[in-house]
Amino acid sequence: MITAMRIALALVVCLFAAAFGAVGVEAGQDDKRLPALFDRLKTTRAPGEAETVQQTIWAVWLESTNAEVNLLMLEGIDAMNGGDFKRALTAFDAMVGVDPKFAEGWNKRATVEFLAGDFKASVVDIQKTLELEPRHWGALAGLGQIYTALGDEEAAVRAFKRALAINPHLASVKAKVQELEAKLEKRKI
Repeated sequence: MITAMRIALALVVCLFAAAFGAVGVEAGQDDKRLPALFDRLKTTRAPGEAETVQQTIWAVWLESTNAEVNLLMLEGIDAMNGGDFKRALTAFDAMVGVDPKFAEGWNKRATVEFLAGDFKASVVDIQKTLELEPRHWGALAGLGQIYTALGDEEAAVRAFKRALAINPHLASVKAKVQELEAKLEKRKI
């Protein structure tokens, strides 16, 4: 269950999100701060700045003005981090039921499904995430991981390159693209 400390944290997050909502900032993928953050992410050459911008975007994606969504997010993340995928999936199922337009709810559910080995369900939820937030490099990188696991290197490279087009600072994704492209090139010989 959620500890008292987590409930207190959720309430702080809810109050913070509500305060922003009161001044016209929307939750998640619709937040008015995101366009400028994505512009900075694409143009910065400083690794430290890129990391800060990435973390800020993730924090914005996690924000909701809905207190129930925030509590379910905390519950799901706690369960996922503890390896309790059934409990995490229950929380994220409820979250997308409460707010089906909150992209990060779908992304978190896709992550749990991936970790549980349900690639088909994960791909469906990634597609929903991308429908709501086409700039979600995390969902695209996850899609690349699924295609890699399924042995479809060409599809994996396409997904990884889409992620890199949005966020060129993903070193592990760049390395994976190089690895897969080398593998594909060897097959052509």
